[in-house]
Amino acid sequence: MSMRPVHLVTPSASEPAVDHAPQLSIIVPTYNERGNIRPLLERLHNALAGVAYEVVVVDDDSPDGTADEVRALAHEQDNVRCIQRIGRRGLSSACIEGVLATVSPAVAIIDADMQHDETKLALMLRRLQDDGLDIVVGSRFVPGGGVGAFSARRLRLSRVGKFLSRLVTRADLTDPMSGFFVMRRTFFDAVAHRLSGKGFKILIDLFASAKEPVRFAEIPYTFGTRIAGKSKLDSHVMVDYVSLIADKLLGGLVPTRFLFFIAVGLFGVFVHLSVLGLAFRMAGLGFYVSQMVATFMAMAINFQLNNIVTYRDRRLHGLDLAKGFVLFVLICSVGAVANFQVAEMLYDNGVFWAMAGFLGAVVGSVWNYGVNTTLTWRAAKR
Repeated sequence: MSMRPVHLVTPSASEPAVDHAPQLSIIVPTYNERGNIRPLLERLHNALAGVAYEVVVVDDDSPDGTADEVRALAHEQDNVRCIQRIGRRGLSSACIEGVLATVSPAVAIIDADMQHDETKLALMLRRLQDDGLDIVVGSRFVPGGGVGAFSARRLRLSRVGKFLSRLVTRADLTDPMSGFFVMRRTFFDAVAHRLSGKGFKILIDLFASAKEPVRFAEIPYTFGTRIAGKSKLDSHVMVDYVSLIADKLLGGLVPTRFLFFIAVGLFGVFVHLSVLGLAFRMAGLGFYVSQMVATFMAMAINFQLNNIVTYRDRRLHGLDLAKGFVLFVLICSVGAVANFQVAEMLYDNGVFWAMAGFLGAVVGSVWNYGVNTTLTWRAAKR
């Protein structure tokens, strides 16, 4: 069977190739935002008249069919694309993957919930280009901006976030927890390999990962009201933010999950001693019985806190929670034996008692963390 020859058509010297690449790529990370996609695309169309742009929706396998909605709309608009991620979650990592899938010289990050003011995008793009900036941030806290119907709790979170951001950046951002900004692609490429990709607040990650001072400006906007879907902001966002700050402060040398595990363990020591005192001195139970009750209570509370905080992205539920607790107790019991044996061996060989005890605790903690991370929380769905 013969095949027809394929002729490649290349532009002549007098006919330069046409650049069809968009001027601006808009990255929209989503999870359960099906009802907001069409209204958002309509708003972007109205706000960016005259701007060559594309919209890249990065969806974390939303059960409400967000990705299907985006693909359907892509048949109507040729500047819309969908990246569907399976088996992983997180706004920051979604934004990173979205940016890496683009070729535009400028990239915008915007939420799908219509709480960011898309009418500011053209102005932000002009400021980025005309003023030679790395990034232009939409801020709710500069003159002219507003927080809309922010609750007192969200205002407190924003204040804490601003305070913590100064620990890892050299920029006086008024709104470091903003998820609305436009950046130069060359700036992103310069910091990409140092990004942690953790949590929901990528802006601070970008600033903290830059080796040189970031050239930036802030544009005021008023935070809008969500139209459809549910807000993703909860206590875990702040935990993720603290984890990001710790990761940047430590330069990634110590896993922040391990730090949370140790912090929970120290709280468990407090619980153990408190329960022991109550049972032994106040309830009149024998010392060994009191010790057993205190040990069980400390392990139970440590397990719950680790499940909620340390392994919040792998949280166990239902029957897995019960199985996980049994496994956690067994693993930590082995860790306690290892702690005791290492400390005893070191002490018998002349090591100062405090150092022997400390090193035994380190061995036990590393065992508990490593094995629980590998076994107890290995199969949780993300």
